[in-house]
Amino acid sequence: MLSLTEIKVGSVITINGEPYVVVKSEHHKVARGGATLKTKLKNLITGNMMERTYQGNDRAEEADVQKRKANYLYKDETFAHFMDTETYEQYSLPVENLGGKERFMKDGIDVIVLHFEGKPMTVELPIKVELKVTSAPPGVRGNSAGNVTKTAELETGAVISVPMFVETGDVIRINTDTEQYVERA
Repeated sequence: MLSLTEIKVGSVITINGEPYVVVKSEHHKVARGGATLKTKLKNLITGNMMERTYQGNDRAEEADVQKRKANYLYKDETFAHFMDTETYEQYSLPVENLGGKERFMKDGIDVIVLHFEGKPMTVELPIKVELKVTSAPPGVRGNSAGNVTKTAELETGAVISVPMFVETGDVIRINTDTEQYVERA
């Protein structure tokens, strides 16, 4: 059982027999009142979001989730396909279970797949990934006062904001948590 202080972003808890991942948590302490924790939770099976408030001595049941290393193979219209790096077993996950993370996964990348009751649910990406820029408009000369950005398309099809000096063909690092440009590789 997790106490109020142990429920953090990324924790996986069980509510009514279903696994939920904590997407957002805000800790509040009012002068004489007890501490409260407002959380936003995402169901790993259905993808539905819910909000829940924990107070004082409330506890949450930690989900029995196994994390396994897998290699991302490819995706089609509805499924993303993976191979377990230990057993070489191949399996598929519906694209909607990935929560948009597939935009930063290129073929062959190693990911962590969360399994609940033996079934794969969702993936965790490395914090930083390197992707090639396939399309970036040229920067406009003289348009450099302040932090100016432009949009660029990456090899996986994702579109993000990048600094003006990034050009087509550059390989850049992306933070997968914030989905933002970090640096050139």
